[in-house]
Amino acid sequence: MFKRARIAAKSATRRSTFARRVVTAALIAVCLLPVVAGSAETRDPLLAYGARIIGDDARTRIVIDFDREPRFSVHYIANPERIVVDLPATAFGFPAKDLTARGLFKDIRYGKMDEESARIVLTTARPVKLALAKVQPDEAGKGHRLVLEAEMIDKQAFAELVKTQSWKDQAEAAQTTSAIPAPEKTAPGDIVIAVDAGHGGIDTGAVGVDTKTEEKQVTLAFAKALTDRLNKEPGIKAFLTREDDEFLSLSQRVLIARQNHAGLFISLHADTLKQKDIRGSTVYTISDKASDKLAADLAERENLSDQIAGKETVTEPPEVADILLDLTRRETQAFSISLAESVLNSFRDQVGTINNPHRHAGFRVLQAPDVPSILLELGFLSNADDEKLLLDETWRGKIADLLTDAVKRYRTGVMANGG
Repeated sequence: MFKRARIAAKSATRRSTFARRVVTAALIAVCLLPVVAGSAETRDPLLAYGARIIGDDARTRIVIDFDREPRFSVHYIANPERIVVDLPATAFGFPAKDLTARGLFKDIRYGKMDEESARIVLTTARPVKLALAKVQPDEAGKGHRLVLEAEMIDKQAFAELVKTQSWKDQAEAAQTTSAIPAPEKTAPGDIVIAVDAGHGGIDTGAVGVDTKTEEKQVTLAFAKALTDRLNKEPGIKAFLTREDDEFLSLSQRVLIARQNHAGLFISLHADTLKQKDIRGSTVYTISDKASDKLAADLAERENLSDQIAGKETVTEPPEVADILLDLTRRETQAFSISLAESVLNSFRDQVGTINNPHRHAGFRVLQAPDVPSILLELGFLSNADDEKLLLDETWRGKIADLLTDAVKRYRTGVMANGG
């Protein structure tokens, strides 16, 4: 296995050079993109302090109250049909129940994208268009209102809207490369670890059954604790893929790991299940075929992260996807499995796990062709007992210690075999 690792390292170096060239081109493309209405503002974030929605399955109106005039832009995305409203940095201060989906909309998400922008994603029940999208002053002088009035249209008309709009979500994988968090300076023999806090920004992830704590908060707290603990060990340099409540697409997370020459990628999650009695940790590795239905369902949900945030799905040519999956299988899958087994050995008799705790499925966030990767479900926010542990700082520290031990054993095994 480790002989294959040395061969993989050589081929990974060649691919890394190619990847850097691709990224450079993508960055140039981003620099050439036009500035849209939702670009950065130098002022404090807008405050969206009120919202309401009325209407039926033919026409639906949304009104959002802001403390001052918001600039915005509107885009349409297909598969599934969505309307995306981009805003400058915005704090959403109204109760979530005030913007519960109804009428033409079956799901409404809103939240932060990065430090300079926010987004509202309206997933539609049928093809629609905005017959009205405007900002008007509040009659009482309390700021401004954003008024969005949607009406149903046919599929052909919606497809034409998507086709003719000027905005395209190009080069999204390079959008955050200018602010990639870099690990501390490394020395020969150091192992670099990307610690990925799942979800973030507009993608809140799961919600706790009792406290209603959002998964994105749980994963970031664990990621910070784990990174701090790993960086206390000689020969280990860890960094966060995101350091605050920011949305990162799945491809951005992979790109950040690869650009920082990560030797391991650990993605942290805390999902929910319909079966409230299921609890415990699970470690997932990538595979083109899911080990079971639970793994398949989880991968499907996690792979929807980009869709939730209103990202346009970019389909790679089939031959490219096949090559990437084949490289992953041949060159890094054995190492990913080795890391997963090391984690479960550390957890044994220390941390509760579900039955068959090592599972696999087609997680897009684990698809780096040259970085051994695992997705760790810390526990389930749908289980009250798990939720208590996930919010406990002492338990968080215990998990960080156990994961660090697992990484140390993994690194020792690789080094002993010349990796």
